[in-house]
Amino acid sequence: MPKTEKEERILILCVDRDDDLGVKAEIKTPLLGREETLEAAVSLALRDPEEPDANAMFEAVRIHDRLVRETQTPENYQIAIIAGSELGDVGADRKLVSQLTEVLKTFPASDVILVTDGYSDEAVLPLVESRVPITSVRRVVMKHSKSIEETAALFSRYLKMMTENPRYSRIILGLPGILLILLGVLYVFNLLVYTGIAFLVVFGALLLVRGFGIDKMARALYHGIREYSPPPLPVQIAGFSAVAGVLLVLVGCYLGGVSATNAATGFDPPPVEWRQWLSYLPTITGYFISGFEDTPGSILPIVIGVCVLLSGRAIRLFFERDSRLWRTLVVVVVVAWSWMIFSQAGKVLIDPGNQLHVTGLVFTIITGVPLTVGIAFIAFLLHRRYAASFEEKEEEVEETKTEE
Repeated sequence: MPKTEKEERILILCVDRDDDLGVKAEIKTPLLGREETLEAAVSLALRDPEEPDANAMFEAVRIHDRLVRETQTPENYQIAIIAGSELGDVGADRKLVSQLTEVLKTFPASDVILVTDGYSDEAVLPLVESRVPITSVRRVVMKHSKSIEETAALFSRYLKMMTENPRYSRIILGLPGILLILLGVLYVFNLLVYTGIAFLVVFGALLLVRGFGIDKMARALYHGIREYSPPPLPVQIAGFSAVAGVLLVLVGCYLGGVSATNAATGFDPPPVEWRQWLSYLPTITGYFISGFEDTPGSILPIVIGVCVLLSGRAIRLFFERDSRLWRTLVVVVVVAWSWMIFSQAGKVLIDPGNQLHVTGLVFTIITGVPLTVGIAFIAFLLHRRYAASFEEKEEEVEETKTEE
């Protein structure tokens, strides 16, 4: 018995990419069948007699009837209508593919005759060919040239992009709007003579903003402020104390500099050469530390600033249950006591011949040693006592061993 070829099943497919059928005639797609297609074409033509999609549907019915009449096998031919979306782009294409898949499940065609209005061929052809082969394309162009239609479509697409896309509308619409408002304001105040200068200022500001990316920086700053989430409370306390501590240190350095400058201007004879400055350097350093006359020295604000900075860190370590809290507290006490040592050292530098100042410096240092040991011992006991509540978070040190 001779082998027969597989029987062809032809689908005459009408594509309405912008869904005029649904928007104007309120008919849901996909539609399958000659009568359904004819009724849809009539309904759409009654709503909009100039609609090219209605003519494409009538052409699909005409092609179907001609093929059936020539072959006398109506079961091998079927008409279908699929529609996209009035929004176009990706959403319309996905809807077309979904409806085409649904049609092919009902009528598994071997070939497709595509009928379009000539506007969306480039977008529709790849979508259909990815599912089923296209053997013929029938374009129905009514009352106008295809090139004119494509030019109008391209122009309308760019016009829509320029007016609706904020990236372009700011320039195409926003800038002329600013210039027109500016022109109106100048007219009201009888200052039209300055129109050219005003236009140059506006264009110059635009070029400056775009050239240096000020608009992007402002947008990034806005989004950063809008999406900012404050850190945990311990981190905020530590950050605030760090800023306050640094400010106090800077103020202390400024006060010390003022004291040293006032003292240097009162030297007799005033230093000129670098050897003279070198001989006065200990005295100037002493005034920098302890102050000169009514101007306070630098040591007290600096010590307070460092203590504030370390105290904020200690508060953060307490909330985080970090065992480094105890060491930080010891450092705070030592730094606070160092104010006495530096204060006495400044007096010695100013008046080295005063034995009372030297004795005070020695006494302060000797007193600080047992104080430091005692504070360290208390911190050690507290660390042992509350070891279960505070975790060890020591920095890991990796040792690299070299193989011989």
